[in-house]
Amino acid sequence: MALCLGAPDHGYYMSRDPFGAEGDFITAPEVSQVFGELIGVWCAGAWAAMGQPAAFNLVELGPGRGTLMADMLRTLARAAPAMRAAAAVHLVDMSPVLRSLQARTLGQAGATWHESLDSLPDGPTILVANEFFDAIPIRQFERRDGRWHERVIGLREDKLVLGLAMADLGGQGSDGDVIEFAPARSDIARAIGSRLRQHPGAALIIDYGHAQTAPGDTLQAMRQHRQVSILETPGATDLTSHVDFEALAKALAAEGAAVYPLLSQRAFLLAMGIEQRFAMLSARADATTKAVLARQMTRLAAADQMGNLFKILAATSAGLATPYPFGRQ
Repeated sequence: MALCLGAPDHGYYMSRDPFGAEGDFITAPEVSQVFGELIGVWCAGAWAAMGQPAAFNLVELGPGRGTLMADMLRTLARAAPAMRAAAAVHLVDMSPVLRSLQARTLGQAGATWHESLDSLPDGPTILVANEFFDAIPIRQFERRDGRWHERVIGLREDKLVLGLAMADLGGQGSDGDVIEFAPARSDIARAIGSRLRQHPGAALIIDYGHAQTAPGDTLQAMRQHRQVSILETPGATDLTSHVDFEALAKALAAEGAAVYPLLSQRAFLLAMGIEQRFAMLSARADATTKAVLARQMTRLAAADQMGNLFKILAATSAGLATPYPFGRQ
């Protein structure tokens, strides 16, 4: 998975723009500017809770085309100009193709790019990761004949095939069960938690996945907005799996971060005012634009669209106020 997505010359994310109608999938920031606006408003609340530092790092992991960050910055410039002036923008992305798109989208924002969190500067930090963790590689294990085996990929007559390799893995299960581990995801979450322990800050993680660790095969491949075999055209197909939010929360907390109860994207956006914002946009729109706006809101927040599939996890430095709307339960 790591090779298919991140190989320097032929990896999926290293060689193409996968987003939008012409790509393989659409993310929430590409659906509507309102998504990024509301994330920007949340960040403004986090900055206030941090004591409004005169300088801080505004970080995005996996910024795609830069659309989310652009919408956030535009919102901050209008609604919280002092915060915008204090923000140093940092983007974590390995892809030269996507970095170029991000630079074009962000224009004069003065962003600095990093290949990992390791090179981020010290200091107060607000971090956002939207559909970042789902693309971090996983390992899968299948229960067969009373033992766990790791799912592997091999060659048979010059064709890729799935196979099983014996695994030294404890734990119970029933034959046919599949479990997934994502050690690289936990490593990144621990790095975020460590930063929040060392410097005042907050993190917002948005992705599709499940609230509790559970067995199941969630690895999937997407090409031109349809699901295909995970072995189809390696390096030219998007590979993702559902995020285990319980594992992320445990990794963050293990480093001393305060972690808050998970919210659905629907609950978060409704609490942040998505209905009111779309109503404002619709009030001065013609009939055609009103219909487009209605579809956008449905896509982002409806329970049977992105609203319940996507979850939002928040973490802060210990001692900071609970960020809205995570303390509403």
